Amino acid sequence: MADWPDTEELAQVVDVTNVEDWETTLDRVMAAAIAQVKIDIGDWDEDDDEPTEAQAQAALRMAELISARPTAPAAGYSRDPDYQTLLKGSRRKFGIA
Repeated sequence: MADWPDTEELAQVVDVTNVEDWETTLDRVMAAAIAQVKIDIGDWDEDDDEPTEAQAQAALRMAELISARPTAPAAGYSRDPDYQTLLKGSRRKFGIA
């Protein structure tokens, strides 16, 4: 099992050199990305579940997408092919009614 990425790792990915000035924003982006991965996996149990390497990397990819502010609507983030590949086989809940 892996740990969720932290702010410093995100700063490296998005090439932020002065982390101190951007720490609050980077923290928020990373928290939002981790939350989205948990939602996309579904049925995440904070007490029992730990991220896999792929899930942790998916959170970092989601944080990168959020910080890049693409013009696609928010729902488009989860359709990113790299993100989808990283979460393949992790989903526990599907959006089928």
